[in-house]
Amino acid sequence: MGPVRYRILGTTQVLRPDGTAVPLGGARLRALLTVLALRAGRAVPAGLLVEEVWGGDPPADATGALQALVGRLRRAIGAQAVASADGGYRLTAAPDDVDLHRFDRLVGEGARALADGDPAKAAVPLDDALALWRGPALADLPDRTAEAARWETRHLDALRARHTAALDLGEAERSLPELTALCDARPLDEPLQALRLRALRDTGRTAEALAAYASVRHLLADRLGTDPGPGLCALHGELLAPGEPVGPPAPSGSRPAPAEGAA
Repeated sequence: MGPVRYRILGTTQVLRPDGTAVPLGGARLRALLTVLALRAGRAVPAGLLVEEVWGGDPPADATGALQALVGRLRRAIGAQAVASADGGYRLTAAPDDVDLHRFDRLVGEGARALADGDPAKAAVPLDDALALWRGPALADLPDRTAEAARWETRHLDALRARHTAALDLGEAERSLPELTALCDARPLDEPLQALRLRALRDTGRTAEALAAYASVRHLLADRLGTDPGPGLCALHGELLAPGEPVGPPAPSGSRPAPAEGAA
């Protein structure tokens, strides 16, 4: 029988080994589990738990309230799942039993394979990582802005890497619709725009690629007062070069570097 699985890339959930969900009632209970799962296998000080679970508005008897909440969590997911440790509490789960940590590890594996020039190998862990994303990350944390932003960035890293692998594998036609949607949502993201230009070129849409470049150049100038960076400029030069064959180019600098804390 496999381990209990914890999901925090979206609303917080606990899955039994057979895949059924454990009922988790109450926002505070889900917030407590989210904080513990974010640091799975590590002791979390009681003070930090109070701060994050109650969002800076702790009850008068914070210690007693936290102890009561931990008791409720133990009754819900099992007494052995939450251990008392070093003035706080610890979720007794391996990092890979939490979707967020598994996601991070898989994205790191994919990014390393991509950097090593093996897009086919990279595609497997990147697909597995993206399948874990239910978003928005850490949805049950009262004050999730800063930490969630880090994971949203990591998700975008994974998307860029997966589309880079797809283009390197000659799968531009399949990638183009999602790349177009991503660029529409993030028009100032130059690495994404570079991927879209590559996809347009590789599907024989050179005129559309040139028009897209011009649109991005005007947008950057209008909103940021800047010119396109070296990656986009290099692609523009390739689009203007006569007689260039259509097909996946050599690995380019548009690939995302692993985010801080990649595993």
